[in-house]
Amino acid sequence: MKHLIAGLGNIGDEYRNTRHNVGFMVLDAAAAASGISFRDSRYGFIASMRHRNAELILLKPSTFMNRSGNAVRYWLQKEKIALENMLVITDDIAIPTGSIRLRASGSPGGHNGLTSISEVLGTDQYARLRIGIGNNFPKGGQVNYVLGEWSADELVIMEKRIPLAVEMILSFALAGCELTMTAYNRKGKLPGDDPLPPPAKQ
Repeated sequence: MKHLIAGLGNIGDEYRNTRHNVGFMVLDAAAAASGISFRDSRYGFIASMRHRNAELILLKPSTFMNRSGNAVRYWLQKEKIALENMLVITDDIAIPTGSIRLRASGSPGGHNGLTSISEVLGTDQYARLRIGIGNNFPKGGQVNYVLGEWSADELVIMEKRIPLAVEMILSFALAGCELTMTAYNRKGKLPGDDPLPPPAKQ
């Protein structure tokens, strides 16, 4: 069975180590662990890997975050992948840095990449793997925060957590969303992990 795994981010060296690019980071880790590499293709960078009886198409859109939907729709249609077999990996300021949560659906929550995908596909009924980046920024500072580079302490956390995100991707491809949520969402939580209060309004 074929799956589309779309990691969201922005292309270009200036965005490489930013919090908003955590989706790219997870897919890079998955590709490295499998010994495969990405190729530049239409609307994004693509890699294909197999895990047992599942085929995973890894997509890093090259459309920039706010047009991610164009890339996702193209590769869903090109590879003839059902929507229930798509997983989107995205950063999330509503949960602490390093927290990982799989959801079967949900609103974009103000995330430009998810908004684009939901608008282009005409639905928000698709799975997403939310990677917490925290929200330690002042009023009016959200854009600079998500487009800012990781601190040294944050990188230590993420280096320990990204392998778990890769495990969850593979489980999603083999077992589906619901079983993976049951098996992994508790592991994805950190000690004292509770939803963060909303950031100050911009």
